[in-house]
Amino acid sequence: MGEPAGSVIQPPATARAFWLREPGTGEIRPVPLPPPGPDEVLVRTRYSGISRGTEALVFRGEVPASQYAAMRAPFQDGDFPGPVKYGYLNVGVVAQGPPALAGRTVFCLYPHQSAYVVPTAAVTPVPDGVPPARAVLAGTVETAVNALWDAAPLLGDRITVVGAGMVGCCVARLAGRFPGADVELVDTDPARARTAAALGVRFAHPDQARGDRDLVVHASATGAGLQRSLELLAADGSVLELSWYGDRPVELSLGGAFHSRRLAVRASQVGTVSPAQRRRSAADRLALALQLLRDPAFDALLTGESDFDELPGVMARLASGELPALCHTIRYPDDVRPVR
Repeated sequence: MGEPAGSVIQPPATARAFWLREPGTGEIRPVPLPPPGPDEVLVRTRYSGISRGTEALVFRGEVPASQYAAMRAPFQDGDFPGPVKYGYLNVGVVAQGPPALAGRTVFCLYPHQSAYVVPTAAVTPVPDGVPPARAVLAGTVETAVNALWDAAPLLGDRITVVGAGMVGCCVARLAGRFPGADVELVDTDPARARTAAALGVRFAHPDQARGDRDLVVHASATGAGLQRSLELLAADGSVLELSWYGDRPVELSLGGAFHSRRLAVRASQVGTVSPAQRRRSAADRLALALQLLRDPAFDALLTGESDFDELPGVMARLASGELPALCHTIRYPDDVRPVR
């Protein structure tokens, strides 16, 4: 996908980027845009996506000091708690670069910025059949891919996903494609029932969720959700924990049937490729995620869109919970035209 073959996109002289000035306050700043070197590309952004759970924690200043290094985004500028330029769901068009990439639509783990220069290896072409707005989900689908590599579900497994946010929904959609799998998506918000239907899986409130499950994937980022996940397991079952809690403590009761039923809680994190698939690289994993996004069912996760200039206010509303969303996309001005 991309601009017509043979086109060269005239890049802007400068770029604009979203910065968290301090916890709770964001702004758009001009940033210098260096010319790309021989092994670099200049990308003009078309869409970026807000990874609501993580970016809301960053916006509110809730990243623990002990996790500052682990939480750094690939092209982050500044440091926590701020000022910091943060984000990692960016889709744009290569304005300058090698012939194989020039004019191509690409995904990059880059913050919210109108244009940027990165190493050629940092961008992944978006396959034909994947609209640019949907492609911002690549980073989230990649997390879901890694989670299922960790979980290794079997044919016919009874699988529950607790937490119908971006990550939970992506896991549910992919898990639902396993032959014979029985997948239930659990959330306290009844509005997520419509999302579950679009993803082709069953929906339940936590109080009505089915038990005796072989695998539960937890992604609600709440202690109550993790506790309920354990309660839903069959004997010898395991919870795969995808939530990240920031600096919030989590209380969990491990009495009752936890030991007698030999239950387990395992962590999964996208920062490293699952040990089950270490023969694959992170680049392979991201390319697979983009291929999976040919599935139009993922459009159910795109629940809002705003212009780039509105981003400071949008981020504040998302972080406060005033603006409900799964993936809120940011649209960038199409003010740079291809020239022959």
